[in-house]
Amino acid sequence: MGDETVTGFNLDEVETGEEEDFEFADLDLSKLTPLSPEVISKQATINIGTIGHVAHGKSTVVKAISGVKTVRYQSELERNITIKLGYANAKIFKCSNSDCAPPGCYTSAGSKVKELTCEVDGCGAKMDLLRHVSFVDCPGHDILMATMLTGAAGMDAAM
Repeated sequence: MGDETVTGFNLDEVETGEEEDFEFADLDLSKLTPLSPEVISKQATINIGTIGHVAHGKSTVVKAISGVKTVRYQSELERNITIKLGYANAKIFKCSNSDCAPPGCYTSAGSKVKELTCEVDGCGAKMDLLRHVSFVDCPGHDILMATMLTGAAGMDAAM
């Protein structure tokens, strides 16, 4: 397998720094899709932008879903506004127990989380990874429209 490459990377030289859940040698690359568990466990496969007017809760929603505060720069913190694009990744999980009813059967966690158990009272089943998403948090002030449009160039969806 030493001479096989995927998008220019030699698979034998890939270092992740953490224990793998699967072996590259065991992967059938022709069957991988953006929703394959081997892909979504490691990489966000959709970019969702938060676009809207100032003070409508865009950054708050991203923090609630991902656990990441996208307002990071001193000038943003002092003025309590988004000035630069903010980025955060999250994994979306669903309970594997069919008796677990929505919306309680869904949860989200940070990108580094590998496994979760359902927190619905009396359930405790394993949660299945559904999606790995990336958020682009855009500013809402009209004077920052150019920054928002820059962020929109990399979005697959918006909310």
